[in-house]
Amino acid sequence: MTIVADRVDAVIGVDTHTDTHTAAVVSPIGGVLAELTVAATGAGYTQLIAWATAHAPGPRLVWAVEGTRSHGTGLTRALTAVGHQVAQAPNPPAARRRRGGKSDTLDAVTAARTVLASQQLATPRADGPREDLRLLDACRRHYTDTRTATVNVFKSVILTAEDTLRAVLRGLSTARQVSYLLTHTLPGGEPTRAAVLLGLARQIRILDQDLAANLRQLRQLVHAVMPTLLNEPGVGPVSAATLLITWSHHNRLRSEAAYAALAGTNPIPASSGRTTRHRLNRGGDRTLNAALHTIAKSRRRHHQPTIDYTTRRTNEGKTPREITRCLKRYLAPTLYRHMQAHNPA
Repeated sequence: MTIVADRVDAVIGVDTHTDTHTAAVVSPIGGVLAELTVAATGAGYTQLIAWATAHAPGPRLVWAVEGTRSHGTGLTRALTAVGHQVAQAPNPPAARRRRGGKSDTLDAVTAARTVLASQQLATPRADGPREDLRLLDACRRHYTDTRTATVNVFKSVILTAEDTLRAVLRGLSTARQVSYLLTHTLPGGEPTRAAVLLGLARQIRILDQDLAANLRQLRQLVHAVMPTLLNEPGVGPVSAATLLITWSHHNRLRSEAAYAALAGTNPIPASSGRTTRHRLNRGGDRTLNAALHTIAKSRRRHHQPTIDYTTRRTNEGKTPREITRCLKRYLAPTLYRHMQAHNPA
């Protein structure tokens, strides 16, 4: 397979920041032809596009943009709107950055040279339903973390309350404690504690409502993007959203093995000499790994073929943790193939 340098006239590397973008036009052999820094505004994007076109040695251009879904989102949209090809610039190894120094121009040149040496362009994620899924997923994690922290404070306040109040709330679930506090006058002589508990109960109730609404929106979007994914055993709206966000679009990743590596489910070779072994992969996207873990756990409880597999592997001497890892190794490529096959037009 040829590399990008054999197929383009130039690559424009862009180091993106909140207020400015620094670009470098790099030839196919890695030479720097021009450099420019512009404001991160619509006028700056227009200036940058005209400058790159004027300094490029030919029409076959590829833009290597850092942070296409963060600081480089505006530039990516502007480039896509005028028909330019945009690639997500991969992060260079830390050791190379330490040896080569650090500046905006050097980062732009490094981004361009890294893309020149690659075989396949990393297409940035586009706007649309998948971006909506990402936003809803980010909000859901925020709601969940905030609710957990609020409930922890809520429980600690109850723990040190008077015995009359603790006796009323003891043994109730969090939801029933919240309902009681919102509908009853609290016993005891601690008005400050009562006010604090009432305020925390209201926050928890609001977060519960936000989470319920978020789940409905996730389910509707997953149905709109790829409804067949919800037919897979163990895959719910939240797990499906995580799968679609990481997969993003058809052929974003070069193979199912690459998706398994992204999920952190592929064993890492750790052999040396006469010893042949693999170690656990603790890298990759841990949110995706957690979603696969949830799906595997659900299948072990409710999916008969998985239950039979678990029984067989247990009889072979595998531990529950090892069996779950085996299931996750199977799930990553299987679900990847499903998303590739059922990609909407």
